[in-house]
Amino acid sequence: MSVFLFKRLITLIATLAGASIVVFLVLEILPGNAAQILMGPDASPEAVQALAVKLGIDQPPLQRYWHWITGLMHGDLGISYAYSTPVSELVVERLALTVPLALMAMALTTVIALAAGLYAASRHNKLGDVGVMGLSQIGIAIPNFWFAILLILLFSVHLKWFSAGGFAGWDEGILQGIKSLMLPAISLAVVQAAILARITRSSVLEVMREDFVRTARAKGVSRRGTLWGHVLRNAMIPVITIMGLQFAELLAGTIVVESVFYLPGLGRLIFQSISNRDLIVVRNCVMLLAAMVVIVNFVVDVLYAVIDPRVKASDI
Repeated sequence: MSVFLFKRLITLIATLAGASIVVFLVLEILPGNAAQILMGPDASPEAVQALAVKLGIDQPPLQRYWHWITGLMHGDLGISYAYSTPVSELVVERLALTVPLALMAMALTTVIALAAGLYAASRHNKLGDVGVMGLSQIGIAIPNFWFAILLILLFSVHLKWFSAGGFAGWDEGILQGIKSLMLPAISLAVVQAAILARITRSSVLEVMREDFVRTARAKGVSRRGTLWGHVLRNAMIPVITIMGLQFAELLAGTIVVESVFYLPGLGRLIFQSISNRDLIVVRNCVMLLAAMVVIVNFVVDVLYAVIDPRVKASDI
């Protein structure tokens, strides 16, 4: 197990190093000048150059990359050009919304998808199976932003159960905060649940054809007991793979939904920073999202070994 974890840690570190180089280079080749944008189009070249020196963007790229990486290692993300605030404070403030939103969406996705996938697999080729697969196909086809607008029209405009946008803040209470994020979480979860339900169904059906399942049934284990006690755990490998990818996508893909509901999350911060040419914020936020994706994949790999010892043994 220690060798398995060591290999995964080496892969994680190498991936993060490669991601940092890609993120830095991509942002370097973007057109525009942060100092010029901050000073305005009428600023003199001398004033723009003075601000560029103050911000440190006049230094060679390799030197700026080294300063950025060493700062990351020490927890120093720098100062935002546009907000004149430490980037770490901006990120922590926005993550207090984005992470709970992604967790809520992932929880809804998991509950809906596993229940629907198991239900469809247990009624293979019957009406329940056809109905679940039909609904999942509709869910995959619905864009998140369009479904978010429908939720606002129904639950905010007509029923007036939820606010149409904005975030009450955790200071108003956990329940009030959860209520503010409920509609965005549902709009994010619908497409993900539809995809995961289909994967769950296929994986469960494949495992149900195995010999050990027929043996369990022959020993008198009930269909429900076989499904939950034997089939589900062995079917979870591909399901966990998709769940890991979906959670990473939820963390990185909330920009549109946060814009629809006017939520002050990490996605809106990235969007605003791109508009302001605040590259230090964009660079750190994108790197943070990349790190989250890599870490989630690492956790998924570890879960493989926990769920299925054969994965661990073959890898070592």
